[in-house]
Amino acid sequence: MVTGDCTVEVQFHVPPVALRPFFTTFYLTTLTVAKGLRVTDRLQPEWANLRLFDGDFPDSDVAGEAPMADLPAIFTGPTSRAVRFATGTTRIWGIGLLPLGWARFVDAAAGDFADKQADPLAASVLSPFVPLIKGLFGAHPDAAAELARIEDHFERRLGEPGPDEPRIAAIHAALVDPANASVAALGEAAGVAPHTLERLCNRYFGFTPRLLLRRQRFMRSLAQYMLDPTSLWIDAIDGQYHDQAQFVRDFHRFMGMSPTDYAAMPKPVLSEVMRARHQAAGAAVQALHLPTAGQATSVDH
Repeated sequence: MVTGDCTVEVQFHVPPVALRPFFTTFYLTTLTVAKGLRVTDRLQPEWANLRLFDGDFPDSDVAGEAPMADLPAIFTGPTSRAVRFATGTTRIWGIGLLPLGWARFVDAAAGDFADKQADPLAASVLSPFVPLIKGLFGAHPDAAAELARIEDHFERRLGEPGPDEPRIAAIHAALVDPANASVAALGEAAGVAPHTLERLCNRYFGFTPRLLLRRQRFMRSLAQYMLDPTSLWIDAIDGQYHDQAQFVRDFHRFMGMSPTDYAAMPKPVLSEVMRARHQAAGAAVQALHLPTAGQATSVDH
């Protein structure tokens, strides 16, 4: 897709069966930007991501946090705020971690990384990602070989299921079900006591159950609008909102601007990424990605 001075190509790959409970997708975005220019866009609230760059190194920031720049990879924890980024011509591999993926591959509380970015080459808790970052790209672009390296890296490090994983999966399944509109309903659907729900959400999901439900409601609305930008906001607002004013307040909370300002803002990258994600994975945004049914597995190499 060509948008102004930027050409966007996106490839989404469903992970191998053994990895599907842990990741949304592995996705390659190739941006070709006019010489001397940089394109700017905003990532919406989502689960944690590791992004690796081949070409221009983007700069990015979450509201209120110091910007990250000149890094070959950036790790972003679960977000409830927009992430602004700017880049020139580059290839970006993205690895989206579901809550179960966080439990299996990150030995830290997701709440400690919420709405934050980190240099994975400098943060000791992210050291398991270092071999992938240093070994992903060859002398020439080769998407098939790069994808194979990503899959191999995580399959080799999959390990054994942790004791919290069944409850994490149950909470995630309940969270993406629009029928669960309250914390009490979320806990009941997941079969988890209130104090345990709070603890597990902070440890593996990054936020309180109340904020997670609020983010789901907002992202259902935003995704609906983005998939049909010719529609009006009022047509996209989720049924759980009491009125339009409540939705506008949420828009300021999660995106840092009004719906009107966002609608008028260029989205040279995200519009194409969301369309491609919806076609490939059935969900336009990470937060709406359905958890894989069944017990998480382990692979030994």
